[in-house]
Amino acid sequence: MEALYHQTNRLLQEVTTNDLTRIERTPGQEEYNAIEVAVTEKLNQIRGNCSRLDILINKEPPTRRANAKYRVDQLKYDFQHVENSFRMLQHRRQVRLHEAEERDALLSRKFTTNDQQETSIFLDHELQHHDKLTNANRDVDDLLGVGTSVLQGIRDQGKTLKGAHKRVLDLANTLGLSNTVMRMIERRSTQDKYILFGGMVLVLLCLYFALRYL
Repeated sequence: MEALYHQTNRLLQEVTTNDLTRIERTPGQEEYNAIEVAVTEKLNQIRGNCSRLDILINKEPPTRRANAKYRVDQLKYDFQHVENSFRMLQHRRQVRLHEAEERDALLSRKFTTNDQQETSIFLDHELQHHDKLTNANRDVDDLLGVGTSVLQGIRDQGKTLKGAHKRVLDLANTLGLSNTVMRMIERRSTQDKYILFGGMVLVLLCLYFALRYL
C-alpha cells in the first residue's frame, strides 16, 4: 500500500506543479491537446489508484488502519482540487477560443450599403461593446468556477470530518469495551483467589482429621 500511495502522490504533484502550468501557458492548439490528453490519463490513473487504496486500507493492521485512511482521504481531497482546477482551465480555454472566433467573424464580416439611406457602422464601438460583454461573461464564469470549487472543498471536508468523527466513536467504544473486560478480569481474579484459599483450608482440614483419627 505504501508504494502505491507514494506513486499516486508523486503523480498528483506532477500534475499540479507541471502539467496545469503548461496548460495555462501553452498557446498552440496542437500542443495544448497533447497536454490535455496526458493530464486526463494521469487523472484517470490517480482516480483508479485511490479506489485501490480504499480496498487496501481494510487489509492494513488495526493499529495502522486509522492513519492509513486519513492519509488516503487527504490524497483524495487534493485530487478533487486538482481535478476542479483542470476543469476550470479547460473552461477558460474554451471561452478564449470562442471569443477569438467571434472577434474574427466580426472583423471579417462584410457590410453592404443601403441605396436609399447611408448607413454608418461604428466598428470600434461594436468591438468595445463586445469585449465588455465577453469580459463580464468570463468573470461570471470564473466566479461560478470558484464557487463550485469552494462548495466541492466544503463537501469533501465534511466527508473527512464525518470519517474522523466515526473513527473517534469507534475508538471510544473500543476503550469502553477494554475497560469492561479489565474489570471482569479483575473480578474473576479475586474470585479465583478466594476459591484457592478456600480449597487450601479445606485440604488442610481434611489432612488434620485424617492424621488425628487414622
